[in-house]
Amino acid sequence: MVAQAVTCGQVTTSLAPCLGYLMNGGAAAPECCTGVKNILGAAGTAADKQTVCNCLKDAAGKYNINEQYAQALPGVCKVNVPYNISRSTNCADIRF
Repeated sequence: MVAQAVTCGQVTTSLAPCLGYLMNGGAAAPECCTGVKNILGAAGTAADKQTVCNCLKDAAGKYNINEQYAQALPGVCKVNVPYNISRSTNCADIRF
């Protein structure tokens, strides 16, 4: 059985509880960190990780998030993300 590929819809849904934090700062909701951990856990292949990177990049522009808060999110949620969450991240250059 082949695992389903991660989609931008899944990324957006999982990270929806993070929008308040990503736009305004303050405390990240517990559901935010749960969503971050779930989406990173679901991205098992290099292709999935590339998709997550591109989806995060697109969301950063679409929702006009504060990049300082976005870059702090992995630390807030105690997860490792091997790139900056930013509109300018070049996901194609990242090796997973």
